[in-house]
Amino acid sequence: MEVALRAIADPNRREILRLVRGRELPAGEIAAHFAVTRPAVSQHLQVLVTAGLLDMWRLGTQRLYSARKEKLEELRQFLSEFWDESLSRLAAAAEAEERSKTHDAS
Repeated sequence: MEVALRAIADPNRREILRLVRGRELPAGEIAAHFAVTRPAVSQHLQVLVTAGLLDMWRLGTQRLYSARKEKLEELRQFLSEFWDESLSRLAAAAEAEERSKTHDAS
């Protein structure tokens, strides 16, 4: 999980994941979306493949990439645990504040 979290820390890599979500794209088409060099995009792609977030295969001379949905789902579930905990704490704080207001008004 740590490798995947480090991989998505970079905004360019998050954008790559958005681009390939639900479809496969060749490296050249992915690179065309960025104002960085192709070697830089290749490095980002390699980080995502190493993290298990992308699949890569060759078709002739092209390298095609697609998101690994099962790995992204694991990551989403992991991150949603933090979101759920934060929402629970926020709800508890709001309820405590409401009780305090009600108590003070009495």
